[in-house]
Amino acid sequence: MSRIFVISDIHGHIEGARLLLNQASYQPGTDLLILLGDFMNNDPSAWNVLRFIRALTKEGAVAIAGNMERSLLESAKLKGVKSSDHRADIEFVRQLPLFFIKEPYLFVHAGLRPGVSLEHQSATDLTTIREEFWNSDNPAIPYTVVFGHTPTVRLGAHPGELWHGPGRLGIDTGAKHGLRLTLVELTGRLAYSCSTHPSTQYQDIRQTSWPAEAMIQRRN
Repeated sequence: MSRIFVISDIHGHIEGARLLLNQASYQPGTDLLILLGDFMNNDPSAWNVLRFIRALTKEGAVAIAGNMERSLLESAKLKGVKSSDHRADIEFVRQLPLFFIKEPYLFVHAGLRPGVSLEHQSATDLTTIREEFWNSDNPAIPYTVVFGHTPTVRLGAHPGELWHGPGRLGIDTGAKHGLRLTLVELTGRLAYSCSTHPSTQYQDIRQTSWPAEAMIQRRN
C-alpha cells in the first residue's frame, strides 16, 4: 500500500532527512513524498541541499517552493550565476510549483490568504503568510492544508511537535531553531522526528501518532 509522506523546512539538515526517511522505510516509486520548501539556508551548502532535493524528485518526490527558494532566485537574478551546475539548480528551483494537491490534502509552504480563492492566491502569501492564515477560523477551501514556514511552537504546540487546527496541520517543528525535524506519514497518522540541537543532532529519534479527530477536514 502506498503512503503519503511530507516534510518541511529542512534548512540544510540533509542527514536528518535521510535518517527519517530510512526510519520510516520510505519506498520511492511506491510511496509519495512531498517536500514543502525552505530546503536550505543562505550559505554555500545550499547547492548540496538542492542536489539532494533534486535526487529525491527524480525518484518521484514532489517539491514545492518556500520563501528561501524564492529568495535564492532573486539573489541569482541580481548576482548572476556563472557555474553550469548552479544554473541547473536555479532552473530546478524556478520550475517548482507553489502548492500541490493530493486529495484530501493541499500542500503549501506557508499557507493561504483567507477569503481568497486558490487561483487568486499570491506567491508571496503562499510562501510567507503567517498569522492571517493560521489564526483564521475558515481557510475557505475544501482541503486539509498541510503547511510549514512557521515553527509550530509559535502556533501553541509543544516545542518540536506538530500543530493541529481545523482543516490545517502545521509540520515545521523547528529544525532551523535547534528543535526537531519531522517527517509526517499522513496515511498512518505517524510522525518520525529527530533532534537538530547541536548537542544531540540527529539523535533522540521518535515515532509518534495522533488520533484521526485531530485533523478536521473542511469541505465547503
